[in-house]
Amino acid sequence: MFKLNDLVVYPSQGVGKVERIETQEIGGATAELYIVRILSNNVTLMVPVINAENVGLRAVSSLRVGQEIFESLKDRSEFTGYTGQNWNRRYREYSEKLKSGDLEDVAYVLKELFLIGRDKELSFGERRLLEQAMGLVSMELAYSLDRDQEEIKDDIHEMFADVIRTDDENDEEPS
Repeated sequence: MFKLNDLVVYPSQGVGKVERIETQEIGGATAELYIVRILSNNVTLMVPVINAENVGLRAVSSLRVGQEIFESLKDRSEFTGYTGQNWNRRYREYSEKLKSGDLEDVAYVLKELFLIGRDKELSFGERRLLEQAMGLVSMELAYSLDRDQEEIKDDIHEMFADVIRTDDENDEEPS
């Protein structure tokens, strides 16, 4: 059970803070609710305490887990690329991983999309998923590692600097 002011992660929304724990009557039944404010966009969520684990509400990753995830972004040994996978299949797979709320899954999507971008220009949908994954990973790592979110983003961009296509590269004519 979470306490007042605990930092939590809500799947596909990111890091939030438990602002209140209150009891409300909903549909004739009494329910205890976590009132969670998502820190990135100030959205307020009401999560039934009894169902919090089922919807994926969890504590922010520990320092150790944050460090492991950060290091795992550097490891490219298991990247097989997108050969044989069509965009619809990848999109569904990546969307499910983002919704899972598991930091490791979200970091996987982030890394895959950066590495796919090495070989081809990312589509609008891919770029949108990349931005979502970057926001979720960088925010949780910022709280987990006690660092600034922009510094985390900069470090991740630096990690993938060798694979990020620039506008000049995208516009070049093939020789």
